[in-house]
Formats: sequence, C-alpha cells, structure tokens
Amino acid sequence: MNHAIDVKRKKQRQQEMILEPEELPTLSSLEENVVSPLLQKEQKELVKSRLHDMPANYRKVIEAYYIAEKSYKQIADEQQVEVKTVETKLYRARNWMKKHWKEEDFR
Repeated sequence: MNHAIDVKRKKQRQQEMILEPEELPTLSSLEENVVSPLLQKEQKELVKSRLHDMPANYRKVIEAYYIAEKSYKQIADEQQVEVKTVETKLYRARNWMKKHWKEEDFR
C-alpha cells in the first residue's frame, strides 16, 4: 500500500511544470523602471494618509525614517535623543502598525 502511495506522489511531482527563470514572463527593463517607482510612490501616499491614526511620537519617527529617508543618526540629532531611542521608537511603531493596521488596507 505504501509503495502505491509513493508511486502516486512521484507521478504528481512529475506532472508539475518546472519553469526556468528565462521562461517566466517578465516586464521589460523599461516597463520595470516606470512601474516600480509608481508603485512605491502610491504605497508611500497610502501610508502617509494613514499616519494620522498613529500616536504622535511614533508618527514622527516613521515619517523621518520611511518618508524622509533619514538615518537613525540624523533622526536622533533632530529629536535630541540617543540613536538607541530612535531604534526603540521604530520598533514600537512597527509593532503598533502590525497590531492596528491590516495588510489588506494597503493593497
């Protein structure tokens, strides 16, 4: 009985189609260069619109790090805190987002 099950599994695996990376449909490099920044911009705008829901101390660090794309050191200097404090705030802000925001809201 086990042999029959093994044979059946083997046939199912053989039926699966294996595609080489070259065979996968891809966007041309020109299309990628246009589409990717648009999607990133759209996602940033969506996050910006939801930031007002977030507590102010988390919002500031999220805006500085993700929207303004500043380093931990730059944020720490601006807020006159230690770099470790910025790391902690980012960690807590991300956890807050995971808890309060659903991924489906951003699609």
